[in-house]
Amino acid sequence: MSTKIQTRKSNGEIDLYLKKIFALMFGAVAVTAVTSFITIYLGGIRLLVSNGGMTPFFYIIIFGGLIFSIWAQARAFSMRPAVAAILLFIYAITIGLGLTPLIWGGLAVNPASIVWAFVIAALMFGFMAAFGYKTAKDLSFLGVFLMMGMIGLILVGIVSMIWTLGGTFSTIVCAIGVLIFALFTAYDMQTLKRSYAVLGDDYQKDQLAVLGALHLYISFIAMFQYLLGLLNRN
Repeated sequence: MSTKIQTRKSNGEIDLYLKKIFALMFGAVAVTAVTSFITIYLGGIRLLVSNGGMTPFFYIIIFGGLIFSIWAQARAFSMRPAVAAILLFIYAITIGLGLTPLIWGGLAVNPASIVWAFVIAALMFGFMAAFGYKTAKDLSFLGVFLMMGMIGLILVGIVSMIWTLGGTFSTIVCAIGVLIFALFTAYDMQTLKRSYAVLGDDYQKDQLAVLGALHLYISFIAMFQYLLGLLNRN
């Protein structure tokens, strides 16, 4: 009887921990969406897009956000959870600015694609998160391959800023991007669940919650971005 009570208590604690992660993650998604649409509504798109292509400010936002996220992940366990959460939302603002040209283009060409991309990304995210949480299969072997795939996608993204990629190649890249970040969702969920059982310090668990929210946020936004690219590939 005591074992069952302990198990229920443990599961309840994990559920609260995951709810905290998802609250932070979806809060960051909401900040990104609001930032993007406010930027478009107020005419801020001119700061990001010019007649000759993207402005220097756009590249500062994109590469600055990338460097910022790497730094934040490296420092996750050396800062207070409240500070880390604030940094998460600041990062969400930069991503919202960086996504603005893509969403602006989607609104101009096919407004419904934005809704469909969000709905599909949400469904895929939910399914893969549940799979990562429930599966008994060890997904740790995916870590190296997913990291290599993400680095490859970043490099392709940098190259595409210099040379225009062909339509077929872009479609393949978007499909691979969706797959990689869907698998990342399952991988991160299993890692977060196992890490909770290892960490005994509530302060460290709060730090891990913010880091986990950042990882899941990146996966969700990346899936949305690549799906939107697929839906507007023409």
